Amino acid sequence: MNGQFFYLEDDEVLAAVTVRALQSRGFGVAHFSGVKAALECTNMSEYSFALLDLKLQDGNSLPVIQPLLQANPAMKIVVLTGYASIATAVQAVKQGAHNYLAKPVAIDDILRAFQETPAAPAEMAVEDAEMSLRRREWETIQAALVANNGNISATARQLKMHRRTLQRKLQKKPVSE
Repeated sequence: MNGQFFYLEDDEVLAAVTVRALQSRGFGVAHFSGVKAALECTNMSEYSFALLDLKLQDGNSLPVIQPLLQANPAMKIVVLTGYASIATAVQAVKQGAHNYLAKPVAIDDILRAFQETPAAPAEMAVEDAEMSLRRREWETIQAALVANNGNISATARQLKMHRRTLQRKLQKKPVSE
């Protein structure tokens, strides 16, 4: 597996480490630190792979997926996030992402994600009966946030909770299964 990487990450230290690791494995890497810079890229068709951090300082990386796939329909895209949820995973895969990984993740796991069979949105769903109460609450909040385009006040109204309570819950990481 060789080729060119389109890499979108706003954490400069993590980006530098990842770029070095990919280059040491024989890949070319173009690093972008924000959604705006990524969307201004004029040579998207040259890349075989895209590695996108989901939450960036200037927005969400999901709007970058379609332009990448339009430029190169064969491109494999993996979305990384420190705030994994079923709602965002399904949204990323529906838009065309090949895979979705939760940070922290090793470079070998990232490369393996590009080689795996693409995940289907239906496969990413988790049985409600298997979820813990905290995890179910986290997934409900994440789904409502996605539905409200990240608007905290609208999400709080939809969930019938105080905005500050919602913000406090969002500060906590989800409980792993």
